[in-house]
Amino acid sequence: MHSDYLLGIDGGGTRSRARLTDKTGTVLAEVTGGPANVWSDYACAMTSVDRLIAQTIAQADLPPEALAKTALVAGLAGANVASVQAQLARWQPACASLQAITDVEIACVGAHAGQPGAVFIVGTGSQGAAWDGKCFTLLGGWGFALSDQGSGAELGRRVLRQALLAHEDIVARTDFTQAVMARFDHSAETMLLWTRTATPGDWASVVPEVFAAAAEQDPHAVALVRQTAGDIALMVRRLLRSSSGGIALMGGLAEPVERWLDDDIRALLVTPQQDALAGALHLAHHNALRSDTREL
Repeated sequence: MHSDYLLGIDGGGTRSRARLTDKTGTVLAEVTGGPANVWSDYACAMTSVDRLIAQTIAQADLPPEALAKTALVAGLAGANVASVQAQLARWQPACASLQAITDVEIACVGAHAGQPGAVFIVGTGSQGAAWDGKCFTLLGGWGFALSDQGSGAELGRRVLRQALLAHEDIVARTDFTQAVMARFDHSAETMLLWTRTATPGDWASVVPEVFAAAAEQDPHAVALVRQTAGDIALMVRRLLRSSSGGIALMGGLAEPVERWLDDDIRALLVTPQQDALAGALHLAHHNALRSDTREL
């Protein structure tokens, strides 16, 4: 079906975003919603995505039927898992065209404005991608339990473990470790009970505190941030071997962690040219042109 509109969705582990434009690129609406990690909670993620679609169309003062003339690209955290891809294949919103891929893929396209390159996202979770202009090579993204090197969730888990070590006088206590334990009323058991239901986003919630403490040269915070920087360096070096373009660091941790990276890693990084939603819209525009051409 002919496409008059382009809709990009960026679904992350903490929040999701949508941007709607016409085919000239004029932004008609932009909406923020809840988490959309299709691996962690498929039903919740798709509820967020469907709500975003409806809200974006409504914010643009378009009738619901306008979706039928919309090329949609959804970049969703966790979409790299084969079983999730099978579920997404059954997702059939009433749009003109649909492409459901990972959030790191749309971020990669956006970071390099549609040109070949690589990206490593460090937010609640982490994942890397390299794009040659036609195909993606993905790196990591296997979830908090197995992967997510350099992520906020992994940093948060290390922070809580270190605070607990200090609480039990195994390592030195500092104002920082005391502040972390204060979140749990200075109780190891309260912390333990919290872990039963904690999501990756919950684990990552301590990240601003650790960077603030590292800036004040708290020894535990400095060591933890440097460990995260080392994890990021490991992944960046691997991406370099798969990329013919530059490497961009994106996500909520990208800015605060950059100063902690080794000089050789910082020298490899390029500034992202556009955001992930722009990448989704770039792909949506390409898909719309291809679909419209087939109709001629």
